[in-house]
Amino acid sequence: MRFESFVALRYLFALRKQSFISVISLFAVCGVAIGVGALIVVIGVMNGFSYDLREKILGVNAHILVTSVRGGISDYREMAEEASQVEGVTGVTPFIYSEVMLSTRNGVKGVVLRGIDPASSKSVLSLSKDMISGDVANLEVGGDAPGIIVGSELAKRLGLTQGSQVNLLSPAGRSGSAGFTPKVRRFVVAGVFRTGMFEYDSTLGYVTIPAARQLLGFKGDVVSGLEISVDDVYNVKSISTALKDKIGSFTVYVRNWQDMNANLFAALELEKTAMFIILAMIVLVGSFSIVTTLVMLVIQKTKDIAVLMSIGADNKSIRRIFMLQGTFIGLAGTFIGFLIGVPVSLLLKKYQFIKLPSNVYPVDYLPVRLESIDLAAIGCAAFLLCFLATIYPARRAAALSPSDALRYE
Repeated sequence: MRFESFVALRYLFALRKQSFISVISLFAVCGVAIGVGALIVVIGVMNGFSYDLREKILGVNAHILVTSVRGGISDYREMAEEASQVEGVTGVTPFIYSEVMLSTRNGVKGVVLRGIDPASSKSVLSLSKDMISGDVANLEVGGDAPGIIVGSELAKRLGLTQGSQVNLLSPAGRSGSAGFTPKVRRFVVAGVFRTGMFEYDSTLGYVTIPAARQLLGFKGDVVSGLEISVDDVYNVKSISTALKDKIGSFTVYVRNWQDMNANLFAALELEKTAMFIILAMIVLVGSFSIVTTLVMLVIQKTKDIAVLMSIGADNKSIRRIFMLQGTFIGLAGTFIGFLIGVPVSLLLKKYQFIKLPSNVYPVDYLPVRLESIDLAAIGCAAFLLCFLATIYPARRAAALSPSDALRYE
């Protein structure tokens, strides 16, 4: 062990003899520990919230949407074949999108109706994984009435279960002598899904593409567009460009999930940065306590410093002793903070005992996701603040003159 480290540790463990300084040191360690622990938990929650929100959005919606500026795509089969050949594309499925009214004996509710292909949608959407009753394959079961899959919140509000009958009112109606008559068709609930996002669970309904065409009055083999999944969700911009070049149609509009949700995820990233800065202030408070501890220790150890200088210790060694002592206090606080923050985060992640109102927040639980890069950033930031706090007291100690310090001893 080096001379400076040995003396720094001796001074550190000798603090218990100076009760006032030891209390300040304890507060310094606690301040750093609380700040680090709070940073880990809050950043973990922000990461988990952003990750879960992205996964739920990308589960209900595709990574890339291909639509037509003319309102519909008739050659979608050829276009889907070309899109599937683009590198990075893992799935392509056609869809129809519209808004209709769903009516039952228990009430009426506006619904976002999506016509899907049950076979190809499994490689793009997470609907089959989100089912809590029924199955996506039930949409294609023949009968007098086609099937529809509804969200759990919508089913709860209207008292729907698997096998319930509902009526869908389409805006594509007919004008007659009595005025405009909307088109109405009876559907049977083939299943109920739950994503955990109130917005989707309370407004979405899925039917087959032929059933959607018939209800909405589409003429011919036309769909609203194509939904595409990719292997790397962060590489959607380059894949979107490749899709546009591959399809080569000026009437096609290609959008990816980053463009469609840019404001939402930018706001989440800004909140994460703001929370990091705010909670880092707690660590800064703890580092100021380190300054107080070291300044008082320098005053109390003036004689010891003079003796060390008189037997050959230079200014750099004295400065290094007190910088090491402050650094040890900061490391202890950071280590304890990790011992607090990481277990608390893992408990929140495993048991999810903090529930959120689903009609207020996009998720109904407090998600947590710890990432190594964030943990490293927190540890480095805490260590840097504590290290910077040692510079002034260490320079004060190194500036002492042995003759002045020993003059009155």
